[in-house]
Amino acid sequence: MPTKTIVSFAPSALSDIQEMQAWYAEQFVPEIGERFARGIIEKAEALQTHPDMGRIVPEFGVAMLRELIHPPFRIVYRHDGNRVRVVRVWRSERLLKQP
Repeated sequence: MPTKTIVSFAPSALSDIQEMQAWYAEQFVPEIGERFARGIIEKAEALQTHPDMGRIVPEFGVAMLRELIHPPFRIVYRHDGNRVRVVRVWRSERLLKQP
């Protein structure tokens, strides 16, 4: 039986999710923010058994930096061996920049 990949969230990704929830709350639809947050977490949890299911982030072209699309968001993660770390959760129309 294959071992499960460990999935974690970087502080930057957690902050992105909290900011997204706060924005929907300011728009008087907090339930939409909660629904998106749950969906993002569920999608990231699927990486435990399928860590390479996301595509390589086109802006970088590096095999270990991948993303899942959960419209309208991009769940950007880094896959290193048996670990996956979600690093950002951004609107899908937003282009990523190298630091």
